[in-house]
Amino acid sequence: QVQLVESGGGLVQAGGSLRLSCAASGSIFSIKAMGWHRQALGKQRESVAGIKSGGLTNYADSVKGRFTISREKNTVYLQMNSLKPEDTGVYYCNADVVGRYSDSADYWGQGTQVTVSS
Repeated sequence: QVQLVESGGGLVQAGGSLRLSCAASGSIFSIKAMGWHRQALGKQRESVAGIKSGGLTNYADSVKGRFTISREKNTVYLQMNSLKPEDTGVYYCNADVVGRYSDSADYWGQGTQVTVSS
């Protein structure tokens, strides 16, 4: 099995910064891609940023220029700058993992709350 553990959420004022981390562990052969998603209260979960094994990144239009996704081994980071109240939500990490003894599968973390006050 594979576990994803997020950390780094919290309360910050508008204009501030936070850095989220997500560490993958368990029966991992390789990770094809990792990403961050968020869900605001009463809204659907949306993709925020993703990074593939070759380093190719993508971002939601709403965070381009403010957020930066990066990865080191089995940990993915999301540096969030110039935060806005509309960035508030639960942030989830996900990973497309090829297991040591299994095919590729998608895993999710438990989520970390980010609250941006105005």
